[in-house]
Amino acid sequence: MRPSTLLFTKFAPMRDFKAKQLRVAVLDLYHGAPNEGMRCIRDTIHAFAASSETAITLQEFDVRSNIALPDDSFDIYISSGGPGSPLTSQGEEWDTAWTSWLDGILAWNQNPNNTDKKKVFLICHSFQLACRHWQLGNVCARKSTAFGVFPVHLIHSQYEEPVFEGLQDPFYAVDSRDFQVIQPNHAAIRNLGGRLLCIEKERPHVPLERAVMAIRFNEQIIGTQFHPEADAQGMSMYLQTEEKKQTVIANHGFEKWKNMLEHLQDPDKIMWTYAHILPNFLYQSAGIHKEAISS
Repeated sequence: MRPSTLLFTKFAPMRDFKAKQLRVAVLDLYHGAPNEGMRCIRDTIHAFAASSETAITLQEFDVRSNIALPDDSFDIYISSGGPGSPLTSQGEEWDTAWTSWLDGILAWNQNPNNTDKKKVFLICHSFQLACRHWQLGNVCARKSTAFGVFPVHLIHSQYEEPVFEGLQDPFYAVDSRDFQVIQPNHAAIRNLGGRLLCIEKERPHVPLERAVMAIRFNEQIIGTQFHPEADAQGMSMYLQTEEKKQTVIANHGFEKWKNMLEHLQDPDKIMWTYAHILPNFLYQSAGIHKEAISS
């Protein structure tokens, strides 16, 4: 199937140390469901291109509706969140195609003859699919939907993760999921060359294991179970739609809904996370140091 139309973004002349065209593939797993995720990913990529004066070619692939997957000609891949179960789709055509693509990227990066390593960021549903496929933990249904703005705790030994540079412990993230990854398979993660990065908030009054919220799978592939692409504006508009407002109030109460909106306006919470994680990933993947931008 044909991917979506190519988008070409042109910016001011680049400085010599950044004189490179970057090809970015975004894998859309939303299956046509209304969402803010794809807009937020696009906005982040375009903002990075402008701030770093990097020329970006962006191409989107509708994975679930069109079974469209990118080839190995891209430099950076971002695979989105999406609706539904990461368990029941196993064996479906799109799921098999997606996991084959992921294994292909892993194989490419492990080949010493390939010097142009492919950088990958997996978000929420994509993160869960990868954990299921590589058997990195117990992927299972939650007892109730996680939706809102929640603290995420860094694992002590992983403060030096470049993609999390500039974040506090805990930092705050948008969470929206009915499934979770718990009981990490540490041996399998180490065999991939990976490490755990952070876990969900501690709830001493709830006798449930905390979910894994981010894993660096290896040097080139990283993923989060939360939504680092979520921006305050889009999330605020989404929460204030009548349907979502009534759903949150019915499940969590009016005060919870009100607190979500307040958290979104706090510059140290979602706005800070939005401005750091995916941008850090893009800068790191492009081999550009932020300090050089102002030099």
